[in-house]
Amino acid sequence: MNTLKNKVQLIGRLGAKAELKSTAGGKVFTRVSMATNEIYKDANGGKVKQTTWHNLVAWGKTAEIISKYTEKGSEVTVEGKLINREYVGKDGVKRQTTEVQVTEVLLSGNKSPAV
Repeated sequence: MNTLKNKVQLIGRLGAKAELKSTAGGKVFTRVSMATNEIYKDANGGKVKQTTWHNLVAWGKTAEIISKYTEKGSEVTVEGKLINREYVGKDGVKRQTTEVQVTEVLLSGNKSPAV
């Protein structure tokens, strides 16, 4: 039997310092953005750099590692799954977002001066 999986791997740089937060029930988590870059040539042979931003969420020990050992601009590799969720914004409007729920993180130690 062939089982399909929801799995994603990304290598990129964090867009901010991850802050550790906790739920009312005491579970720790962090949310942070990550930029990935793709460089390719357009039809005229010109170099094009395309940046995509991803929303990451991590729980427990993974969240603690990300918040303790990374800074804005830190290069990390993350593995996890895509989560779609709905929320109501401060303006009362219902919105949808897609996040990567991080289950594993690899710190590269490479930091850029700015994202």
